[in-house]
Amino acid sequence: MRNERRRWLKALAGLPLMAVLPAGAGDLEAFRQRGRLRVAVYNDFLPFSNAGKGIDVDLARAIAGKLGLTAEIVGFNADEDMNDDLRNMVWKGHYLGTQPADLMMHVPVDVHLAKANDKVRIFGAYHRESLGVARDAARIQPLTGSAAMALEVFTREKIGVETATLADSFLLSVLNGRLRENVVHFKNVAEAAQALQRGAVAAVLAPRSELEAAMVGQSKIPVEPANLSELKVGGWPLGMAVKVEENELADALVAALAELKREGVVAEIFKRHGITYQAA
Repeated sequence: MRNERRRWLKALAGLPLMAVLPAGAGDLEAFRQRGRLRVAVYNDFLPFSNAGKGIDVDLARAIAGKLGLTAEIVGFNADEDMNDDLRNMVWKGHYLGTQPADLMMHVPVDVHLAKANDKVRIFGAYHRESLGVARDAARIQPLTGSAAMALEVFTREKIGVETATLADSFLLSVLNGRLRENVVHFKNVAEAAQALQRGAVAAVLAPRSELEAAMVGQSKIPVEPANLSELKVGGWPLGMAVKVEENELADALVAALAELKREGVVAEIFKRHGITYQAA
């Protein structure tokens, strides 16, 4: 469907907004009249969103612009899990009074997550995230191949992770738990990266985009893909979510995103922030 929509947009490139929106998109009229799209992004989440800046913010503005709208960026703090975030920011609103947004960024496009949240529509993958590793190259070899070989060094050296993440769970369980004593936990990826820079740990395992953002300016410490055969989750697509009944809004957003990809805008946004773009 994405390729068909790309061809459709290419054929209609340059036409006014009213011509490129799906026919009969009656529920989009309210957005046109209002002139803005309310977009939820996470707070304190570099490189994607922080204090009104970041990849998700720039992409949201570009998408809204394709629809002739202004993006109203709404930052929010992550709750216990993604189900809570979707409830608070997409379909219901927060009990403290925060109203739901029209669109939420940085939602994993995952069939299980979608089934568990039938009040939202998850779609529009714009980036494929994966785990990456930053390492002291003098102490740690590239982490590739079998974990039994690549990670054995961490029975002697320390490796940092953000608490309660995929990287944390993987390192605590791999090699029958032999690494547990040398897995050092941090509040976030930035703190783990700082520990690596001062030599308190020899490596950090974390989502590659977050790790690249945390290691900006540290050219002597490479950030590389974590190519470990035992790591079953090789990557996950990041996309968007709207209320389940907002089908025509979702279609228009998919169309806008496809055009931005074709024009190279999405890749350019990632490049501008110094992050490796992985097409979803």
